[in-house]
This record gives sequence, structure tokens and C-alpha cells, in this order.
Amino acid sequence: MQTKKILFIFSVFLMVSYTNAQQNRYLEANFIKDIDTLKYRILYPKNFSESKQYPVVFFLHGAGERGSDNEKQLVHGSTLFSSEENLEKFPAIIIFPQCARDDFWSNAKVNRNKRPISLKFNYKRKPTKAMTLVMDFVDETIAKPYVKKEQVYVMGLSMGGMGTFEILHRKPNTFAAAIAICGGGQAKGAKEFFNTPLWVFHGANDDVVHPVLSLEMVSALLKYGGKPKFTMYDKANHNSWDPAFAEPDLLAWLFSNKLK
Repeated sequence: MQTKKILFIFSVFLMVSYTNAQQNRYLEANFIKDIDTLKYRILYPKNFSESKQYPVVFFLHGAGERGSDNEKQLVHGSTLFSSEENLEKFPAIIIFPQCARDDFWSNAKVNRNKRPISLKFNYKRKPTKAMTLVMDFVDETIAKPYVKKEQVYVMGLSMGGMGTFEILHRKPNTFAAAIAICGGGQAKGAKEFFNTPLWVFHGANDDVVHPVLSLEMVSALLKYGGKPKFTMYDKANHNSWDPAFAEPDLLAWLFSNKLK
């Protein structure tokens, strides 16, 4: 029994060590616009060269990873891109911005006194400071000569899934494809980006962000003529990002899309 316990502790230690090693590949940096700063982590491809061109992925984290440590945003999703296999198969620039503690990617009224939480989106209002900074950062990044402008992507989970839908609305024709996990948005806003290839994920048992929010966005995309991919995990709760990241074709699908 004692041996099993020691082996379990050792396996957990190895897992944590591996995760930390993968996350440490992401360099710390800041995007500064006027008097505001957006902290972010960035992963460059192996043998990165400014004389070459690469796809770019912007990853928007969930509400639990907000802050100013420029580290928590790597908790979910960072190892997906930094594994040896995916570094070789999908050479790309991966960017994880961090939303400030008192901000939100999407302009939404959030009531956390309910379960699932209550969310009301309004894309007619100006974007939040965090979203404004991300949009400016996207523009600056796309202007770099080493970026493939036809292969810029956005993805996010929970609050970041909401931010994914909103940035698609606010910057249509910018992203070649997007992935939104356990998020939601203003359904009528989908009219601006229905042509963008999208893969939407949610857990049927999600008791934090109701799965109906993703269903509403998918329905709206279909209504306007879009052809979204949609995966509902019957046994997943809010952490539907775990099975989503395990999808064998996730990154292959993402990088297969290009702006025309």
C-alpha cells in the first residue's frame, strides 16, 4: 500500500514537472498601448526566424485565470501547443494574453449568484479594456512581416470562449478559423462572422456556463448560412476543454483553414 502511494506521488510529481517544463517555453512579454498594458506569454516555433512566415494563434483564457502574474493563463491549453509532437507538426506562434482581475474579455453583464451563471451580452456597447487591448494587439501582430496573415486564429474557453465569439464579431474577416469552448455570446452578432470556420464545444452537464449558450450561437450561425462544427460531450461538466483538447484532429482542423 505504501509503495503504491509513493508511486502515485511520484507520477504526480513527474506530471507537474512536465507541465511546468512545457509552460516555461512560453516567454513573458507585455503589449503596451498608451497608458494600458496587456501581459502575455508567447511561444515561438522551433528555429524561429523573422525571415520566414508562421501562423498565429491567440488563446483567451477563462475567468479563473485572470490576474497580473502573467502565468495563470497558461494553466489550460498551453501544453497542447508546446508538446514535442505538436511543435514539429504545427510550427506556429502561440499567444496567451492575460485579462486583468477586474476585467472580462466579453462585454457581458454577469450574475454569479445563479448556477449556471446568468449572462447578458451586448455587442453594441464598446468593448472592454481587455478586449480593446487584445484587438489592438492582434492588429500589431498581423502587421509583422513574419506572420501569415491568412492563418491567424483565435480560440478560448469559458470567459475566453465568450471573448472568442465577440472578437469574431468585432473583427470579422480577420481570423481564418476559431475554436470556442464552453462559451456563449450575443446570437444575433453571429451575422458578422458566420463565414468563419468554427468548432464549438460544450459539456451537457455544465453547471457554470449553460450549454444552451453554445447551442444558441450554433443555431444563429446556421441561420445566417454558416457551417459550424459542434461537439456536445454528454458526460462533461464545465471542464469540456479537457476532452476538446484531446480531440485528435483539433489542431489539424484549425491550421487547415486559411483566409481566402
